[in-house]
Amino acid sequence: MKVNLVSPVGQFKQAPVGFSWTTFFFNFWVPLLRGDWKWAAIMFLVNMVIGGVFFNSDVSALALLVWVAWGFFYNKLYIKELFAKGYKPATDFDAEVIRTKVNL
Repeated sequence: MKVNLVSPVGQFKQAPVGFSWTTFFFNFWVPLLRGDWKWAAIMFLVNMVIGGVFFNSDVSALALLVWVAWGFFYNKLYIKELFAKGYKPATDFDAEVIRTKVNL
């Protein structure tokens, strides 16, 4: 499910709600392609630390847990970032979805 958000200057963006399978599978590429530079850098650095510095089988399980966590939390973080930039729900339905499913 996606919600429509509108900026103060009238620009529309669609933001997904719920678990992000794309973030789970493609990790830092998702925020990078959305233009969310801060979270792209954070995800990239976390992946480098987990995968590059501590590469062994125990950390592979940790990496999987981190990827699942990104899947659960990234869409909510993305919507929070858009709100911080001044975006608002485009309709009352979008506001209700954000209030109930995203808890913002």
